Amino acid sequence: MGVFERLLTVWVALAMVAGIAIGVMAPGLVQMVAGAEVASINLVVAVLIWAMVYPMMVNVDFGAVAGVARQPKGLLVTLAVNWLIKPFTMALLAVLFFEVVFAPLISPEDAAQYTAGLILLGAAPCTAMVFVWSQLTRGDATYTLVQVSVNDLIMVVAFAPIVAFLLGVTEIVVPWETLVLATVLYVVLPLVAGMITRKVLASDTAIEAFSARLKPLSMVGLIATVVILFGLQGEVILARPAVIALIAVPILIQSYGMFALAYGAAYALKVPHKIAAPCALIGTSNFFELAVAVAISLFGLNSGAALATVVGVLVEVPVMLSLVAFANRTQGAFGRG
Repeated sequence: MGVFERLLTVWVALAMVAGIAIGVMAPGLVQMVAGAEVASINLVVAVLIWAMVYPMMVNVDFGAVAGVARQPKGLLVTLAVNWLIKPFTMALLAVLFFEVVFAPLISPEDAAQYTAGLILLGAAPCTAMVFVWSQLTRGDATYTLVQVSVNDLIMVVAFAPIVAFLLGVTEIVVPWETLVLATVLYVVLPLVAGMITRKVLASDTAIEAFSARLKPLSMVGLIATVVILFGLQGEVILARPAVIALIAVPILIQSYGMFALAYGAAYALKVPHKIAAPCALIGTSNFFELAVAVAISLFGLNSGAALATVVGVLVEVPVMLSLVAFANRTQGAFGRG
């Protein structure tokens, strides 16, 4: 691991500060970037995420996809955490903090809005950034692809019913454009590009060397993404820091709790680290574009629910980097494989 990667947390912290500064000092530039959006997906951020995802897709070996069936435990842990546990624990934490712990600090109306936003986050497992976290933990690229693909298929049928049940709203309009576009941008296109690249390079040695050359570019893409995300929300962060801190508390507890549960289960089931780390990280992160889109459509652009989903975006990168670092430090506990 190079100096840049070892100090990645420092660069991300600096990127967060830079993003907020740009958001305040150059609002015109931020608005221009914010305007480049289709179906609630910012195209500038999408390009950067694509650049981060592509290097891992180059390592996907379709000949090994069938091997996933011989190691189902990692996939089962991911699915159990994402769909049987995560949405409901997020709802419980939201109610606990906003209706009990923080009740003296916020109005009941705001509490209900923040709770709704966190429920939307908890019911939307991550698609794109998982590939980045998997790459940083030297995860199995092929297995990660299968995990994300299965998650996406389940999300198509399970997201709306879960959200409707937890919110008590009978009609949840799923933004299919957001779901489809995100899948195409973050999974299909980089996967096709990776397949073409593998075919051109032909040998494993050439593929490995090419991936190594791309890795710094992937990290630069991550830093740039953080700058943009925090730039887009710079004014909100400075205007409402106390509220953002309150919303972040249950998100942090949920994130570390879900990681501990999934990572611990994978360890107990003797899942190899290259599968266990991505498996736990998938159960921790969120599909924030989907959550934000649904929050806006249900409650409005300036609602507390939309704000809560945005806080999820801001919290995710630093939290996930801390979990990546922990996963890398504990790799030896999983033995070889």
